[in-house]
Amino acid sequence: MTSLKTGVALIICSPSGGGKSTLISRLIRDFSNFSFSVSYTTRKPRPDEKHGREYYFVDRAEFEGLIDKHFFAEWAEVHANYYGTPLQAGLDLLRSGRDTIFDVDVQGAEQLRKNLQDSISIFILPPSRQILEQRLTKRGSDDERELAVRLEAARQELIRADEFDYWVLNRDLERAYEDLKSIYLAEKCRSVRNRELLRKVLRTWEK
Repeated sequence: MTSLKTGVALIICSPSGGGKSTLISRLIRDFSNFSFSVSYTTRKPRPDEKHGREYYFVDRAEFEGLIDKHFFAEWAEVHANYYGTPLQAGLDLLRSGRDTIFDVDVQGAEQLRKNLQDSISIFILPPSRQILEQRLTKRGSDDERELAVRLEAARQELIRADEFDYWVLNRDLERAYEDLKSIYLAEKCRSVRNRELLRKVLRTWEK
């Protein structure tokens, strides 16, 4: 297990359609010290996605070659596509003092917790099956069969939500964001992350 002494590692997970990407985008917008760990995937990019920004889009042969090289901190096959988080890039960001967001599924979160000591894991909860189905349908990217697969996957992921440090209910986006932001700010104030602050205060008593 790798010991981290610098940036905060936030592992954020939710079922597809749970609003995770929107919440992450707002955190990155509002806090300049955040970096986003860009994952690799074999799925095709959506029209508004760019290689190297949302994901590194690669083919299966290249992805499997990276698995063999132990390149990933975590990887999984989800909905017939590979997804993986590069280990060294994430460690480099954290060691440089950058707070870093890892956008993963529940399998990835489990592996990342083993590789990143002192990481904070957050699960974004949808308010109900019905609302999640409405959100996925409105997105318009899945046919009826794919929608059923995503809803069943969401149920399986929710069963494992108690493995996470925090839950954020995304019924109302503004409230969910305030909850997520509060978790981050509280974690920034943990004594274990601020040893130098205490030393600086104590030095003011020195003669």
